[in-house]
Amino acid sequence: MDIIRLLGKVTMADKFDCDHCKESLYGRKYIQSDDSPYCIPCYDSLFSNTCDECKELIGHDSRELFYEDRHYHEHCFRCFRCDRSLADEPFTSQDESLLCNDCYCNEFSSKCVACDKIVMPGTRKLEYAGSTWHEGCFICHSCEQPIGSKSFIPDKDEHYCVPCYEEKFAPRCMRCKKALAKGGVTYRDEPWHKECFVCTNCKTQLAGQHFTSRDDSPYCLKCFGNLYAKKCEACSKPITGFGGGKYISFEDRQWHQPCFTCSQCSVSLVGAGFFPDGDRILCRGCHSSL
Repeated sequence: MDIIRLLGKVTMADKFDCDHCKESLYGRKYIQSDDSPYCIPCYDSLFSNTCDECKELIGHDSRELFYEDRHYHEHCFRCFRCDRSLADEPFTSQDESLLCNDCYCNEFSSKCVACDKIVMPGTRKLEYAGSTWHEGCFICHSCEQPIGSKSFIPDKDEHYCVPCYEEKFAPRCMRCKKALAKGGVTYRDEPWHKECFVCTNCKTQLAGQHFTSRDDSPYCLKCFGNLYAKKCEACSKPITGFGGGKYISFEDRQWHQPCFTCSQCSVSLVGAGFFPDGDRILCRGCHSSL
């Protein structure tokens, strides 16, 4: 039997009925599904989807559109706000409603605070402190180059890339005159890089070390003692007085406290009477025995 299957017409004399309503399909259009023929009304009622918008069946001769598990007539597939056809347009679903891109952006998308234009869905953007920018609109206030994913520093309503901020606002080292990005040392209320704050004589870094100054110039304790401190009369080493070290001074001579002893018997003269004898100093007993 030669049967025209999809939307065909049966014109043969043999019995040929709709599988559902059993009415004859002779001379009528029909649709075959799973090897069974159906008249058009039965096929539509059995197999057609219901339009999610108008709730009517989507007939076999209608263009059917679907989104997720919802089906629509082509003329029902429209923007919920402006009623524009979405058949060949990009769209978005919001709370079960279909919206064209324009309506969605006007209602839900953020605006770039720099250009005041909508940040379209899917475009690259930057968000900071509750504001939104197009990626290309978020630029350094100084060099006007896009900051992108690089670090930046806010200053009131302005944003700076790190190099520009340091150039414009960061304090400058008193020695090298370059910006201090972080850390550093403060000496006499002036900023220094740690690596720039060194002994005036030997150039050893002084950050975290004990030091002193002369004529506003910093020195490590060793250099200061060697260059400027008076020498102990007994051991000839510098007397700096740093670190709580005590010393004895008599006329134009100085001694470390442990070095201030009798020149003859070596007894300590700290807190005791003594007698000068030329370059020597003597305790009372040694002086009496002369």
